[in-house]
Amino acid sequence: MFKRMLERKPGGVVDFMLSAVGRLSRGGWLYWLWLVLLLGVMGNGGFHYLDQLRHGLMITGLSDQISWGFYIANFAFLVGIAASAVLLVIPAYIFHRQEVKDVVLLGEAVAVAAVITAMTFVMVDLGRPERFWHMIPGIGEFNFPVSLLSWDVLVLTGYLLLNLLIPFYILYCHFQGREPSFRVYFPWVLLAMFWAISIHTVTAFLFSANPARPFWHTALLGPRFIASAFVSGPALMIAALQIIRAVTRYPVSQKVMHMLALIMTIALQISLFFVIAELFTDFYNEGSHSASSRYLFFGLDGHAALRPWVWCALGLNLLAVLILMINPLRENMFFLNLACLLAFVGIWIEKGMALVVPGFIPTPLGEVADYVPTSAELMISGGIWAMGLLVFTLLAKMAIPIELAQRDRPAEAVAGAAATT
Repeated sequence: MFKRMLERKPGGVVDFMLSAVGRLSRGGWLYWLWLVLLLGVMGNGGFHYLDQLRHGLMITGLSDQISWGFYIANFAFLVGIAASAVLLVIPAYIFHRQEVKDVVLLGEAVAVAAVITAMTFVMVDLGRPERFWHMIPGIGEFNFPVSLLSWDVLVLTGYLLLNLLIPFYILYCHFQGREPSFRVYFPWVLLAMFWAISIHTVTAFLFSANPARPFWHTALLGPRFIASAFVSGPALMIAALQIIRAVTRYPVSQKVMHMLALIMTIALQISLFFVIAELFTDFYNEGSHSASSRYLFFGLDGHAALRPWVWCALGLNLLAVLILMINPLRENMFFLNLACLLAFVGIWIEKGMALVVPGFIPTPLGEVADYVPTSAELMISGGIWAMGLLVFTLLAKMAIPIELAQRDRPAEAVAGAAATT
């Protein structure tokens, strides 16, 4: 089958790939300005990363006491963004909602970009990135199935492949002017749905499996990760879909926006409830296990670098949920966009800096230290985020013309093409 697909013939895989890549070279001045901006930010981040390679992690704010910081905070957040693509996959492929099916490939493009970006943050966090080969199955010592890190590598890599192969098959069929076979791709869609939950659950287990870190060592961490992912992911997708609708003629139904906004509302309520439950447990009968939470919210031994971060996150999330809970405001695009921005930033703080760093404070020896990301970390992180946006832009640029052409074809022509293949 694959040999026939790779044969050089009109409408074959080679033509499909050449056509898709060729579309990347066509666009207006706004498209090229966007690409130049992203490449410039990436270049700046790459320059600072070369400096990190020369001097090591000493140019970051990391230390022996706090070995995970801004990089891993972004990693944890982005895995949630990737997992949230399932919110479009389920209504599109299980309930066959056409307005969602129209945009599901864009949601999967968000997942691909998020996974690649998350894995890049792990790479830059490695003090010796050339030793990454140790994590490759069959080459290095993978320590499977004992190591949770090996599980995380497997689920992230598997999820990336699923979100590349399923859209590839669907787009290839549409490129040929026929509908994809539901029996071919649906089993993989089911697998991807369960896999989406697994990637964030395993990431949560990476933290919660550390008994020496009581701030992370809680069974509630996994559910908190999933709930917060279903806030930040839809917030980003709502923004992305609006931009695509504004700069292309691709049809994005307002019903999709309303569905994602409703999911955000419920998920943010659940996420805030989980935060309240954690705070009650930590502070009602406060003990030594509550030291990390006390440092985070009120400061500890004169150290309080993260206190403004977490109170800002709580304020942003509370304001966002108030907007989303009022139906007329949620259906107003200005207020919906405001709520998406507030929730996105709030969850990024709560799930990033306010989660990763306090787990190290105090250390098992009782040391208390502050962590502040350096300018080098910020520049490198900005370059990685720009790379993720570039990946999504290129994927959307390749997919949208194929989908538009498929929609413009008469139904009889599509049925005829499907009957002859």
